[in-house]
Amino acid sequence: MMKKRFLFLLLLAGWQQVTAQSLFMPRNIRQAYEKQTRSESGAPGPRYWQNKAGYDIRVKFEPATNLVSGSETIVYTNNSPDTLRYLNFKLFANLFQHGAVRNMKVTAEDLHKGVAIKNFKINGTARKVSAVTGTNMPVAIDDLAPGKQAEITLDFSYTLNENTHIRTGTVDTGAYFLAYFFPRVAVYDDINGWDMIPYSGVTEFYNDFSDFKVAITVPGNYQVWATGDLKNGPEVYTGTYLERIARAEKNDGIIDIIDSTDIRKGNISPRNPFNTWRFEASNVVDFAFAASNHYCWKATSVEVDRATKRRTRVDVAFNTAHADYFEVINYARATVDMMSHHFPKWPFPYPHISVFDGLDQMEYPMMVNDNPVPDKAGAIELTDHEIFHTMFPFYMGTNETIYAWMDEGWATIGEWLISPMIDATIVDNYGMSNYNAIAGKAQDLPIMTPSNQQTDAYMTNAYPKPALGYLYVKDMLGDSLFLKALHHYIRTWNGKHPQPYDFFNCMNAGAGKNMNWFWKSWFFDEGYPDLAIGKVDRNGRRYEVTILSKGSKPVPVDLTVTFEDQTRLQLHKSIACWEKGNKTVIIPFTTSKKVSKVTLGGTWSADVNPADNVKVL
Repeated sequence: MMKKRFLFLLLLAGWQQVTAQSLFMPRNIRQAYEKQTRSESGAPGPRYWQNKAGYDIRVKFEPATNLVSGSETIVYTNNSPDTLRYLNFKLFANLFQHGAVRNMKVTAEDLHKGVAIKNFKINGTARKVSAVTGTNMPVAIDDLAPGKQAEITLDFSYTLNENTHIRTGTVDTGAYFLAYFFPRVAVYDDINGWDMIPYSGVTEFYNDFSDFKVAITVPGNYQVWATGDLKNGPEVYTGTYLERIARAEKNDGIIDIIDSTDIRKGNISPRNPFNTWRFEASNVVDFAFAASNHYCWKATSVEVDRATKRRTRVDVAFNTAHADYFEVINYARATVDMMSHHFPKWPFPYPHISVFDGLDQMEYPMMVNDNPVPDKAGAIELTDHEIFHTMFPFYMGTNETIYAWMDEGWATIGEWLISPMIDATIVDNYGMSNYNAIAGKAQDLPIMTPSNQQTDAYMTNAYPKPALGYLYVKDMLGDSLFLKALHHYIRTWNGKHPQPYDFFNCMNAGAGKNMNWFWKSWFFDEGYPDLAIGKVDRNGRRYEVTILSKGSKPVPVDLTVTFEDQTRLQLHKSIACWEKGNKTVIIPFTTSKKVSKVTLGGTWSADVNPADNVKVL
């Protein structure tokens, strides 16, 4: 008996070692753990740090010429243990510069000489800035020691793109979305040092959490929506509109802040040649604003935290020519509500979210730039996807440039789950056909491949594949334990810069379950999902269906049994059924009815060969 028990313990120890396998970690990431800036528990290490900047920006936009010009003061704090000998600045508007490397098309009319930088000073001393081609601008500085600050002042100007709207630019005559308009200090972190990856169009951004004071000057007949809180409402709105805004902030109903009649009357803002709007936002990773002289504005609010009664105002600013936008306010409000109370069941973290009727599908802190779409389902799916980004990457400061899946994957699962909550007729399977088409082919790459190194696999690795990974883990753990694990990750890393291993380790710790076998297979390994129906055995009323895993990616088993009377039985096994590395799973069921066929698959069933997913009996 003792020998058998000893043998069992040996086998168990070996099995635990296999299932608790470690994940491959590149050298530059491993050094962060060695330096104790990150820990194997998933929490920031005892020596974790991140740098921060405070921005005081004064920007003027002139629609007649599309000129964006301004000045800024940046107070940059070096919290790292390193002495910095240069600062790298990001000039994202140089995507439209002659000679810049980019992987998105720009019309010739939108090309310019680049962001002009003048009067550049560090701690009051003038610095010569060399001609810059591209979106990185390194500037040598006197040594900036750990714990010290540098004050940077500069003037900037460029011409806003009018014909090629890549996340920012002219929407129509009298409507503009301005993002990435100011020079900013790049991220310096414990993994790669300075972020020197150029912005080329497809991959997105990685910014430090910063504080912003932004004064925006536009012609007097324009209104402005922006990241942050408006600090000078009485200077830019007449009393009627201030009262409507205040009412919306306390009201579940939809309020017309600005309608077509208001625009015709033209008494919304003081009739000055120019008005200046002042906004402030603390601890956010970016700042964007939009302006229009003819957009209507609907607003409402949602109680996002029942414990504190805190509310978030929801705004939609739009062109009345776009019929879908009259309902977007309802979709936006529902999204904030569902995010706060259902998934991810975390109180919406910001005081407002403004959806602007633009020409892209892009997110910013407290702002969304969404194009009009022709159908209701599309409008709902677009609205909830972009608003969901509020949590990832804005509340959680992930590196979108290298790990797009850490935000796009979450926005995709958010879209999949929330869209049917808003409209039960919606079956949202965004990206599934793309993944099933590419899976296992030469151009398919592991999710962990840096996003800036991908072309054909970028869409599937950023959107459906990681979303499926999250969904499959949610299914395996159950909603309650999954949310416990996810909330552990959110609490641990909000306002910081989590990397993939921080996520994996946090989810393991939060769930109290080592899931490295799945993280490795789904996020690190080559391979593809392919289930098939093997044999179907019957013994009286008992049936056993053998499911074969022909591929190497673990996916849930969704089996539909169809009876001769056309009634159906749904049977399900989570990804846990493949944890031991087995290649077959038996699904038993008992029935007195006659079975006509069995079918594999569901809405989010990844499978490269559905032809072997049906067996007629």
